[in-house]
Amino acid sequence: LRLVESGGDLVPPGGSLRLSCVGNEFSFQNYDIGWFRQAPGEERERIVCISNTGDKRFYLGSVKGRFAVSRENTENSVWLHMAKLRPEDTAVYYCAAGPRYFCDNDPNGQGSESWGQGTQVTVSS
Repeated sequence: LRLVESGGDLVPPGGSLRLSCVGNEFSFQNYDIGWFRQAPGEERERIVCISNTGDKRFYLGSVKGRFAVSRENTENSVWLHMAKLRPEDTAVYYCAAGPRYFCDNDPNGQGSESWGQGTQVTVSS
């Protein structure tokens, strides 16, 4: 499975963005998908994760109420909707695919079977 992210941009504080993660295979529907980010000098962190059916969603505390994740398996797509962006949200954002229970059991993404190349989000005035 190959993943491609898009949608990163430069936005002012308080702005919004929608990131996309698209898979290239039908098997996409069988994977949990996590969104991770890594800022310069910081460790990678998982910010959201959505189960393969979309029935479970996990959010990092600092993004709850600002970010939302959704998916449409018929389009092999997962979206990260980001609002009320802050300068500290600046990072490279990656999506990663994992097997069933990836969201429940793997907050660090070590068991991921595929990573995208990343998309840059910069929040600055």
